[in-house]
Amino acid sequence: MTATANLPAKSLEVGTPRRSPRHFILLGGLILALLALVAIAAPLIAPHDPESVDVHRVLGAPDLQHPFGSDVLGRDVASRVIYGLRASLLVSVSAVLASLILAVPLGLLAGYFGRWVDSTISRTLDLILVFPAMLLAVTFIAILGPGSVIAALAIAVIYLPILARVMRTSTLIVARNDYVAGSRARGASHLRVLVTHVAPNAFGPAIVQASVLSAFALQLEAGLSFLGLGTQPPTPSLGGMLADGREVLIQAPWVEIFPGLVIVVAVLGFTFLGEGLRRIFDPRGVGE
Repeated sequence: MTATANLPAKSLEVGTPRRSPRHFILLGGLILALLALVAIAAPLIAPHDPESVDVHRVLGAPDLQHPFGSDVLGRDVASRVIYGLRASLLVSVSAVLASLILAVPLGLLAGYFGRWVDSTISRTLDLILVFPAMLLAVTFIAILGPGSVIAALAIAVIYLPILARVMRTSTLIVARNDYVAGSRARGASHLRVLVTHVAPNAFGPAIVQASVLSAFALQLEAGLSFLGLGTQPPTPSLGGMLADGREVLIQAPWVEIFPGLVIVVAVLGFTFLGEGLRRIFDPRGVGE
């Protein structure tokens, strides 16, 4: 047996640099802030009307006036990517926020009160987890009809049980602490204990999970739009642009490449942000 094998595992990690959580949060926040700024300022920075058809620019290659080229109808790809980013971010972020707003109180109630309250909430939410995410979204949209609002509602329903479970688990851990028992012993009501002690200390993991799910929500929205079930034409969407570009991928790859790259960058932004938050809220201090 070598000398290295006898060393404790901790000593082997001394020379391995670890990134601070702030680096991940800064990088992810910077990416998302830039994308959000581009989406908000779309009418000001888009070089052309995203719905304007130009028969003389059909599948035009990138140039100075059209840096991302033109699509099968001669529409400017750069302008459509900017407006498509706005639609995709709006649907995915609003869906996760709506899901988080519903999941936090459900998880709090299930984890704090337990017993029949926990069983009722958990078993009801488990029914949603039975179905695959895309299948559930397609079924939801098939019943209510396609559109960005319906897609956001479908995504919110899909991620509701995941966020509620995270909040429930975090609540179970926090509720065992002595300061919660001490507050109850002093006569504080359940509502006061939940609002002042449990919720603030149990909310961190749910925020981490929400940031991670935002990346998946963006991909799910793009998939729904790719299938024609999300944002409807003529409104641009990143998934819809991918569907339009698949027929001309060899002839005009820029129609497919640029919206795909924007999706990748946005997903990376949410992933970096989620990783940084995870390291901050890690109870074992892995990120330190």
